Amino acid sequence: MIDQARPIALLLARIAVGVIFLVHGYQKFADMGIAGTTKFFESAGIPLAGVAAPAVAVLEVAGGIALILGAALPIAGTLLALDMIGAIVFVHGSSGFGAGEGGYEFVLALAAASLAVGFTGGGALALDTLLGRRRTPAPATA
Repeated sequence: MIDQARPIALLLARIAVGVIFLVHGYQKFADMGIAGTTKFFESAGIPLAGVAAPAVAVLEVAGGIALILGAALPIAGTLLALDMIGAIVFVHGSSGFGAGEGGYEFVLALAAASLAVGFTGGGALALDTLLGRRRTPAPATA
């Protein structure tokens, strides 16, 4: 029973985490704008804020889409986890653990979820799995 539920559970986790990143990345473009995001990054002491702000926004949008689709999961999961580690170091770490106080609880969960989804194959309907099956060469016959 667990083996049958695992692909669906991973699909749901992949979509949920992907949507969170997609929305957060989109907000950096739409709500704050890249200029506003850059100002925030500067105030947080993030190096090269003018480069980091659009890079993070694009990473979160593209990485969120990759998770949703189940594409390039190890790469997307790792990059998104590194993004969240940066958020802990530069923004949330000094506020303690609790998310309610601006702490790192939520971003730590996103980092862990990104890695888990990225390295478990993504479950049902993951493009990595679907395309991987198509690319598998037929066994050689003599």
